[in-house]
Amino acid sequence: MKSPKESDAYFNKLKWQFALENSGLGIWDWNSVSNKVYYSKESRQILGLKEKEMKSTSEAWDERVHPDDREQYFKDFEDHVKGKTSFYINEHRVRCEDGSYKWILDRGKILLKDSNGKPLRIIGTHSDISKRKNAENQTLNNLDIITSQNKKLLNFAHIVSHNLRTHVGNFETIMKFYDEAASKEEKEEMIMHLKTISRTLSSTIGNLDDVVREVQMDKESLKTGQLNLMDYLSRALEVLKADIEDYDATVNLMVDEATFVNFLPAYLESILQNILSNAIKYRKQNTSLIIDISSENLEDAIKLSIRDNGIGIDLEKYGEQLFGMYNTFHNQSGVDSRGIGLYLTRSQLETFGGSIEVESELGKGSTFILTFKK
Repeated sequence: MKSPKESDAYFNKLKWQFALENSGLGIWDWNSVSNKVYYSKESRQILGLKEKEMKSTSEAWDERVHPDDREQYFKDFEDHVKGKTSFYINEHRVRCEDGSYKWILDRGKILLKDSNGKPLRIIGTHSDISKRKNAENQTLNNLDIITSQNKKLLNFAHIVSHNLRTHVGNFETIMKFYDEAASKEEKEEMIMHLKTISRTLSSTIGNLDDVVREVQMDKESLKTGQLNLMDYLSRALEVLKADIEDYDATVNLMVDEATFVNFLPAYLESILQNILSNAIKYRKQNTSLIIDISSENLEDAIKLSIRDNGIGIDLEKYGEQLFGMYNTFHNQSGVDSRGIGLYLTRSQLETFGGSIEVESELGKGSTFILTFKK
């Protein structure tokens, strides 16, 4: 028969064993002198292993850590061994016996050191946090979806507002000229302009259907196409024709007529109108506006450069903010600027693997370089 002390010790051991088994925590105990590691039954169960199927070495666990997590895993452990942290703590993935991975919260602490401060024993726990990590990843995924949808809706609202407002403005201008026309020939010319604007408006409305579909679909489901760059530039310039003529602007088109880009029609129309209308908005007063448009055919991309001799941008001051939302950099009289055009232009280009760069000098003009993936 056991003594009371032996019985107390036995039941205390049972209590700890029961608590550990029901907590789901695995225990590990590393002896640095022998380089042996004890792994509890719970630690082995996390991996789907039985007792004899796991060696008593640190490598038995280390080699199962996901390759992408190993660097931080070893760093966190070394930091604790070197006394940089009070506790060792790390989250990493481990490969189970069936080849799947589980997320583990790994904690540990040095319990015994030699006279030189070298760790002799480190004890720690393993806990399976896969459910929490999966929930976190799902939350992040949902956030990405919501953010993407918000960006798509902003795209749609801007395209509707900017593109349709341009057409409405053209209608109003032509109607004003029509009312002021003194001859039948002048009125007929205005009617021809109205028909041209009507055709481009119909095309714009048709392209908006693509944007509506984009709000509802993934990027991979969108129907891009090989679009003739010269055609879309000509259409954008036709929409802006009244402003170009009003300000006596000169547009030099140096684009190969056989240049095509793989893109979404509504986005290409929006991008070109944004950049070209900005060139008109931010022209220099009392100076004839000149816009040079050229293209370069690269191995895997098409580069389109749109250069103007306008007021320019102070890139040293505003360079990092240039493509931010609601950022404006000029107080040009009579200019209606909401500060989202360049933000959306970059967003639309990046959606299909493109990019935008700007070269500019205050008082000398700007060059926007648009890159479209082939």
